[in-house]
Amino acid sequence: MSLPPNVYDAEPIPAAAREEIERLLQTGDLFRYTAPQDAPVSLLEREFADALGSGYALAVSSCSAALFLSLKALDLPRGARVLVPAFTFAAVPSAVVHADCTPVLCEVGDNYRIDIDDFAKRLDHSIDAVIISHMRGHTSDMDAIMALAETRGVPVIEDAAHSLGTTWHGQRIGTIGRVGCFSFQSYKLLNSGEGGMMITDDADIMARAVIMSGAYEHNWSKHMAATEEDAQALHEAFARWQNRLPLYNLRMGNLSAALLRPQIPELPRRIADGRRNHDYVAERLNLSPWIEVPAKLDPEERAPDSIQFNLVGMAQDQVEAFSRAAAERGVKVQVFGLSADNARAFWNWQFLGELPELPRTRQMLMRACDTRLPARLQLPELDVIAEALVRAAQDVMGNIRGYGT
Repeated sequence: MSLPPNVYDAEPIPAAAREEIERLLQTGDLFRYTAPQDAPVSLLEREFADALGSGYALAVSSCSAALFLSLKALDLPRGARVLVPAFTFAAVPSAVVHADCTPVLCEVGDNYRIDIDDFAKRLDHSIDAVIISHMRGHTSDMDAIMALAETRGVPVIEDAAHSLGTTWHGQRIGTIGRVGCFSFQSYKLLNSGEGGMMITDDADIMARAVIMSGAYEHNWSKHMAATEEDAQALHEAFARWQNRLPLYNLRMGNLSAALLRPQIPELPRRIADGRRNHDYVAERLNLSPWIEVPAKLDPEERAPDSIQFNLVGMAQDQVEAFSRAAAERGVKVQVFGLSADNARAFWNWQFLGELPELPRTRQMLMRACDTRLPARLQLPELDVIAEALVRAAQDVMGNIRGYGT
């Protein structure tokens, strides 16, 4: 039997980054506002915005920082209620708390997407904003969500940490709501170890976010826009908000930008490879009577770097046994609801105080599994992973239908 692949190493940083990093190390020019113009961070922002077709982009220290600044830039009142899916990473409700707002959780279904009926019920007059987490790259029904939010006059922030490169009806995820937020943590399609980006077409939102991110005095003048018209709108907005906002200092440094810029041209290839890998493994897993990979929604074209699947017909002890059996075969499986202190299980967000029951989300998390599937893997390596997962289910449940038949 072939050894399982290493799924934890990221792709190598392109060689083109080395010359720029060496230049920065020689000059010591690591702060984004030192250069009079065209600092690596400023260039990254423009290139990223152009790649997504957005008017403005702001590079920051993390996706959590981007979410926090997005909420602050919306100028929400203290205590504002923000509707958030109950299947997301703990950093999302944490960002809401940091922004002096109150998270309100809604149910998520077996396909890892927002339960629209529950979302509509909770999106009442008390909700001031919505964060949609495209968790693990699974896009909820953005047509229904945006229609409901627009009817009630509520701004939508997209947490697209896992969804760079995904489209909905051909439109890039992160450009559908008022603001889109992205992650550059090591396991994402663009990797700087840490880092994040927020994008928007709203000049006032961007100006407020830039100032609060740490553009003190007139450093905001070094931020770029797509067109002269956008630049003029942005500078007028900066003038309106100068000296009126606190500074949180959540900036990205030039070294991180130097790592990221050469990776942007790699995005189309990484997206295609990630989709190929996911769909190849999903097809094989769905041959098992004990494993189900939920289908994507019709308008969605995904850019996955991992695979999620539900265990079917297993009791809790059998789910635990499956996880152990997969590990013995060399493939780590995270069961969201069973992994100790998992930051994606909403009942572990005890910093929120009293938590809702959310039985549908809880039931899903007790059977939902997660396995890394980097875009760099090749088909023989994918075969080893798929075989290990299917055989692990058979180890626990028996072989009532032959794998591959």
